Amino acid sequence: MDPTVLRTLLADVLSLTAEHVVIVAVSCGIAVLIGVSLGILGTRRPVLRRASVTIASILQTVPSLALFGFLLPVPLIGGIGRRTAIIALVLYSLLPVLRNTIVGIQNVDAPVREAALAMGMTDGQLLRMVELPLAAPTILAGIRIALVTNIGTAVIAAIIGGGGLGELIFRGVASVNTMEILAGAIPAAALALLADAGMSVLERKVMAR
Repeated sequence: MDPTVLRTLLADVLSLTAEHVVIVAVSCGIAVLIGVSLGILGTRRPVLRRASVTIASILQTVPSLALFGFLLPVPLIGGIGRRTAIIALVLYSLLPVLRNTIVGIQNVDAPVREAALAMGMTDGQLLRMVELPLAAPTILAGIRIALVTNIGTAVIAAIIGGGGLGELIFRGVASVNTMEILAGAIPAAALALLADAGMSVLERKVMAR
């Protein structure tokens, strides 16, 4: 391959990888904030729990490409660009975070709750000092699933102008250029593996406490 072309491709890989990381970090961060908050509220309000899990489950069943397409014509949040891609990724990442937050908190042993309440803890103190610390490994497992899935799904964001490594993959497919396809696919796979390994280490540290 021509050295100039190779340098250009390398520059594209670096810039698009940075874009991909930003898209994933922002969307996953928002999904964690919403999912954990709804999960906590859902453990206190059964109606909200059922409604939020049902909606998140339905969103999860929608093919990712279709979800991107459905959001395009929506006023204020739709349109071509990174904003729509991030919103779609947030919606697609909610279920594992939401469900694991609910399961983690609900699986805290009843005697532990009763002992905390007998000591005079309020509901807020019970949540902060007992339930969330004990549920943390389960919540982190949900975040791990959402993060790794998000990295792969974010590749499709390029089709609506969201940027990221998908641009290289789609460009390579359009031009039947294997080098460009690999230049987009390999960094995306590497990011997913690094994220999975990092979350795995974090889970073990939390469980070891």
